[in-house]
Amino acid sequence: MTINIGPLAFPTQFLALLICGAVAALVGHLVGRRQHVGISGTLTDMLLAGALAARVAFVAIWFEHYRGAPWTILDIRDGGFTPWAGLIAAIAVGLWQGWRRSTLRGPLTMGLLSGALIWAVSLGVMRLGTGPARSDLEEIALVTLQGSPESLTRVAPGKPMVVNLWATWCPPCRREMPVLAAAQHQVPGVSFIFADQGENVVTVQKYISEQQLALANVLLDPGKKLAEQVGSAGLPTTLFFDASGKLVDTHVGALSSASLASKLKRLEEPGLADQ
Repeated sequence: MTINIGPLAFPTQFLALLICGAVAALVGHLVGRRQHVGISGTLTDMLLAGALAARVAFVAIWFEHYRGAPWTILDIRDGGFTPWAGLIAAIAVGLWQGWRRSTLRGPLTMGLLSGALIWAVSLGVMRLGTGPARSDLEEIALVTLQGSPESLTRVAPGKPMVVNLWATWCPPCRREMPVLAAAQHQVPGVSFIFADQGENVVTVQKYISEQQLALANVLLDPGKKLAEQVGSAGLPTTLFFDASGKLVDTHVGALSSASLASKLKRLEEPGLADQ
């Protein structure tokens, strides 16, 4: 789910995208070197246009969640992007630049095809290890704040489930916690579970009390076994399981109200997980 580079944890999809871009640029350079044509500038333009369009489309779709705090539109750390809008914008920029420069067409086409091939292979590899099903996590021994043993099986039997891996020392975890707490009360059809990683009960209870958070299903994972099982060293990590126990989506980093709403929608439409 994440790959660690020094102290930093990056989602595997992000690194796969960087590799695809590097491959596309290299192939484009090799194809166009006789004509001294490179495609790095065009790829950068496509990336920027795609990212902007994907963000604008996401904000437009979920604008009700940004209405009360419009400055949060600029905070892209929530991962709120609409991929299809970004893809359309990126393709449009590529077609426009290829139309303007005939010598660019061959290198750009070969570069993009190479990058797309690597992306398809990457998706296949990632789907082979898409992360655990809920059943893979159910036997991990957790502890309630009262000291009783607990498991995910008993907390959310037969319901969609959101499992948030967090810690009180983690600033992004603290930033997203009110959003998750509100959703837990607003979406009763989904079980929210807050699995603290590696801290003791006194630390967790003190934080919840000081922040005046009304949270249900707060569990302790002293050995960080959940994070180990899902392959994520970055916090917060949030897992979204549908009612059948299938992992529908994951998110590394703080969730905003809008990005959380978009992922909860996928729990209502599990077929989207395969797209």
